[in-house]
Amino acid sequence: MTAPPDDCLARNEWICGEYLSTRREILVDAVLQHLELTAVSVLIALVIALPLAVVSRRWGLAAGPVLALTTVLYTIPSLAMFSLLLPVYGLSSTLVVAGLVLYSLTLLVRNILAGLRAVPEDTRQAARGMGYGPIRLLLTVELPLALPAAMAGLRIATVSAVSLVTVGAIVGFGGLGNLIYSGMNTYFKAQVLTASVLCVVIAVLADLLLLGVQRLLTPWTRAARA
Repeated sequence: MTAPPDDCLARNEWICGEYLSTRREILVDAVLQHLELTAVSVLIALVIALPLAVVSRRWGLAAGPVLALTTVLYTIPSLAMFSLLLPVYGLSSTLVVAGLVLYSLTLLVRNILAGLRAVPEDTRQAARGMGYGPIRLLLTVELPLALPAAMAGLRIATVSAVSLVTVGAIVGFGGLGNLIYSGMNTYFKAQVLTASVLCVVIAVLADLLLLGVQRLLTPWTRAARA
């Protein structure tokens, strides 16, 4: 028997509207898990990276070891990273989050540190002359001026995390990666293509969203370009 001419699922076509309508809940759940893993990982990495970058800027001797450690972590292949973390976190979403946090640290620490180092020394001296203490100087002068570089790192880290979440499919927590992995095993074309396209859409939308936030937070950069 041949598949009905209007049954794209039975014909196993790459583009199939029937797949979208019949698997809507599965796709929504996968997208939500993908977004949750990405957001949690990047936020935790940002919370860790910020003080590391500040410490590296304040005490120059700390910069070398911090950058070296985060760089080494970034060079570990994703499958090997998850395998190394498996004895600690087991087969859980925490395992995926921990791996993504370690990968994001390199991008965030380097960019935040570069932004802090780019703040003109004259600006720091002027703020100190106005009575700014170290904390006030950091919060109201250094970090705002470092925002463009920091946001650039955040955008790259977020897009990278969206991609790396799919590797979490090996432990059952990969968001859309779960659909890609199972679809490849069964050669389910519509599932593989749909999940892959959704990953790309999430990455593009996340990057555009962060770019918009960056422009809102750094209006002086638009004035400078104008």
